[in-house]
Amino acid sequence: MTLDQLRPIADRALRPFVSASMRVGLTPDAVSVVAFLLAVGASGTFYVGGETPAWYLVGAVFVFLNGWLDLLDGALARELGTDSKAGDLLDHVLDRYADIVLIVGFAAGVGRYALGLAAVTGVLMTSYLGTQAQAVDLDRVYGGLLGRADRLALMGATAALAALVGSVGGYSLVAVLLGVFAVVGHLTALQRFYYAWRALA
Repeated sequence: MTLDQLRPIADRALRPFVSASMRVGLTPDAVSVVAFLLAVGASGTFYVGGETPAWYLVGAVFVFLNGWLDLLDGALARELGTDSKAGDLLDHVLDRYADIVLIVGFAAGVGRYALGLAAVTGVLMTSYLGTQAQAVDLDRVYGGLLGRADRLALMGATAALAALVGSVGGYSLVAVLLGVFAVVGHLTALQRFYYAWRALA
């Protein structure tokens, strides 16, 4: 259950955007930076959305754009033949900071800091285990219950719903999302650890 399995479809959909980016002279690193700035903007709207839910809609758009540009930078690098370890490092560092600021914005907006801490550690451990597998000479692991594409999709959908209904059954949708990230994030990290451990045993 991961949207990362749809990467081939996304790559085909990206082709016109890759061509347009090349025409205007965008570099993959510049796209990565813009994607991160959109995540920062989304975080700010999530914080304000705790008091003014309509802002969650703006955040949902920013999250979608962040995810789209996160796919575009890699596709553009491959098309230009400029994909490199340095670019990969920049992309991953900015992605992790984007994950952090997005969850912090959600948690701060509803005042659920402990839940936000549990969520962000789950997300970071998921990403860490994915790349740590590559560090021990395995393929990079994208699978598990909740990959980055899944998280962004859930953030965008939850933000849009939160703008419309706010809560369900007395439970804040944002708080529920943070709880999902906390639990499922750590489970996904353990899944990836198990895969890597079995492959190395």
